[in-house]
Amino acid sequence: MEKKLYKNVGRRKSSIATIRMSVGSGNIVINGKDIQNYFNFNAKVILSCKAPLLISNLDSKFDFDVLVNGGGIMGQVYAIRLALARVLFNLVDQASIDNLKSYGFFNRDSRIKERRKYGLRKARKASQFSKR
Repeated sequence: MEKKLYKNVGRRKSSIATIRMSVGSGNIVINGKDIQNYFNFNAKVILSCKAPLLISNLDSKFDFDVLVNGGGIMGQVYAIRLALARVLFNLVDQASIDNLKSYGFFNRDSRIKERRKYGLRKARKASQFSKR
């Protein structure tokens, strides 16, 4: 039985990613599927998701089991990326942490959809004003 080393959470918009890391060979499993299959072999998305691992040169030393729900594809990618960076924070040296910070991987983007207000059609959209 493999030992789980670290667990962390990343969020973006309405996406929440929970990640568990164990010693392994670099496999990333998202919701029971391989990362390639989960993102339909979209290289740009997969590269964006794995960016913290590639920058810290740890892409083949650990296995990651990710549970992600909510939001769209890119919201999930940024949630996974934040969770990966937070897990790696405990493993890498200070120079790698500074490198990850310079790329902005530890910044949580807190922008979410604005709520609808009464009297309006959407959050800010109103019906056209008629003077007469």
